Amino acid sequence: MGGTISTKNEQLDYLQKRFELLASVIDGMDAESANVEELDSILKMIDDIEVKVKQFRRDWPNA
Repeated sequence: MGGTISTKNEQLDYLQKRFELLASVIDGMDAESANVEELDSILKMIDDIEVKVKQFRRDWPNA
């Protein structure tokens, strides 16, 4: 997921793909074998998404 993300469509597409990846990771987890490191990885993914949302928010004019 490299390159410049400058339009609203590109930004929303980027976020959609990140959420799909997050959902895939969670779906792939097994409750019996999941560990703290996997939960930490999920938190890191969520934090990364939050950072991007805040970056994109600055690009969008107030409606």
